[in-house]
Amino acid sequence: MSQAEAGVDIVAPSAMIDGQVAAIRTALDADGHDRTAIMAYASKTASAFYGPFREAADSAPAFGDRRGYQMDPANGREAVREMELDVSEGADLLLVKPGLPCLDLIAEAHARFGVPIAAYQVSGEYAMIHAAAERGWLDGRRAMLESVTSIVRAGAGIVITYASADIARWLAADRVDAR
Repeated sequence: MSQAEAGVDIVAPSAMIDGQVAAIRTALDADGHDRTAIMAYASKTASAFYGPFREAADSAPAFGDRRGYQMDPANGREAVREMELDVSEGADLLLVKPGLPCLDLIAEAHARFGVPIAAYQVSGEYAMIHAAAERGWLDGRRAMLESVTSIVRAGAGIVITYASADIARWLAADRVDAR
């Protein structure tokens, strides 16, 4: 509610707790924030690709791991079921995280649900391309653009990525060069 009262257009609860989207939608609507959208982290797997962020933020679990509440990357049916539940509870957008390892889920969500699909190209996906480019193993710009293009091609209308500033700069330069 505090975010809606501050004027955000979208709230994005990431806890993936059953019923949280419905509770948030009910509270927002009751307080006159019916135009505030909810982007549900509907499919967030317990991915190895979160490592660089966790290291930078010093947010690795003190014990155990997050597999107790994040989804098994191998269980696509559960991911689709969770997305369906979030849509039925009032989610306006669905987020799939991470992006590249979940292209199939992005495509299925795009085909099945009548809401925009977002994908998060997480720190490990970005770092993997960046590190390979630093070593001269691949063209970093081309690889990053191919990576994000594949996420969009799978059906994501929104891509959250650490490369967004670089991509915006590259695309703007390409438009200038094309004139």
